[in-house]
This record gives sequence, C-alpha cells and structure tokens, in this order.
Amino acid sequence: MQKRRQPESLRLRAATPAITASDLLASVAWYRDVLGFTVDEEYEEDGVLRGVSLKAGDVVFLLTQDDFAKGRDRLKGLGLRFYCTTAQDVDVLAAEIGARGGELAQAPTDQPWGSRDFAVVDPDGFAVSISSEIGGRPPPAED
Repeated sequence: MQKRRQPESLRLRAATPAITASDLLASVAWYRDVLGFTVDEEYEEDGVLRGVSLKAGDVVFLLTQDDFAKGRDRLKGLGLRFYCTTAQDVDVLAAEIGARGGELAQAPTDQPWGSRDFAVVDPDGFAVSISSEIGGRPPPAED
C-alpha cells in the first residue's frame, strides 16, 4: 500500500451546491419540470417550505428560499457555473429540455478537450452546463 504524502490533501467525495432562490417554488419547478431533477427531500419550518433537495442521478442540488436580508435586487449566479457530466446523449437532453420550455444559453457544442456540452440558466441566473465525453475519449493530456 502506498503511503500518503504528508500533510494530507483534502479528499472530498461529493459536492452539493446550495442555491438561494428568489422564488423557491418557481426554482423547484424549473429544476424538476424543465431540467428533470426529482425532489428528494423538502425542509419546512413552522409549516413553511424553506428548502428542497433535488436529485439527478448521483448529483444533488439544494435550493433554499432567499430571506432578502441582502436586498431583493441583488444579482445572483454571476461568475458561477455548475458543470455536470452525464453518460446520456446531450443532444437528446438539450432537445427534451427545450421541449419542456427550457431556453438554452448554449446549444450542444463539441469542445476541443473531447466533450460535448450545452448550457442553461436557472431563474436566478445560475448557469448549468451538462456535458458528456465524445466517443468515450478523455480530455487531451497537457503538453
């Protein structure tokens, strides 16, 4: 068994983005009905829905209701992209999302590193890219 280098580096197993939504119900509907996530858990406080955990395969997104303590007009989602990978055909996924009312921010595109991806933007401006490898090729090695 190989000994780990010290000090040990951080080793994570998953990441769950937590998105603060301006309108929680509208965002849940968009992720569920347009993208195809399923509702995993709902979190209530005093009978009021405060958050929802959504799943798509092994990926989990958490949506919470903004309390607007930082203002109702603050910009969200700028400079942030959720890059998700799938073994599914991204062209088919993009067409299905479009048929369900989703607007593509980027049509399916071949990337020089060997993937094909497309992008959508959620109701609060958070970008979501969905990608798959082309023909099973890994990204090119760096020179």
